[in-house]
Amino acid sequence: MAASTDLVIGADGRGRPLWAARDPLLQAYYDTEWGMPIRDEQGLFERLCLEGFQSGLSWATILRKRPAFRAAFAGFDPDAVAVFGDDDIERLMGDAGIVRNRAKILATIGNARATVALRGTVGAGGGLAELVWSFRPLQTPVPRSHADIPTTSPESVALSKELKRRGFRFVGPTTMYALMEAVGIVDTHLVGSHRRGTSGVWS
Repeated sequence: MAASTDLVIGADGRGRPLWAARDPLLQAYYDTEWGMPIRDEQGLFERLCLEGFQSGLSWATILRKRPAFRAAFAGFDPDAVAVFGDDDIERLMGDAGIVRNRAKILATIGNARATVALRGTVGAGGGLAELVWSFRPLQTPVPRSHADIPTTSPESVALSKELKRRGFRFVGPTTMYALMEAVGIVDTHLVGSHRRGTSGVWS
């Protein structure tokens, strides 16, 4: 199968999508992280929160602020974030290193509490990770161009509804599809990308 015409061939001879070819930080993220499986609770909680903060902003902005986000939110330890109170909210609102959006900050704290509450519940015995991965589709897209990459799917719509039912916020279908891409649940690397099929989840 021929490679996508939307790929940029780098100096190293590797094909990458345009978004990962212009910025060294994004290229490193694409080459080493994006689309690799994340199956632990804390890792998924972090990605879910960062995808929520990204809403309306560029991923590059969030990625540059990720170290500050991790410091501000106790390494995204759900147990630690779940007990954040008013003083923590004001601290976070004063932290120029992160996105100071009160609704998103409150959602992150609420999502930590919802993550803790998920443990051992029916349908999510393994907690957040088991629940999110249970929405893996039977097939993954095989995009030849950027236009071929979906922004939602029936599974992301269903995941969004289930998370909202369980008390999560900032988890709309588009945000959840981005999460599914980021953590390897679907593989939307373009055909011909050096990362296509490298997750081990999809051949």
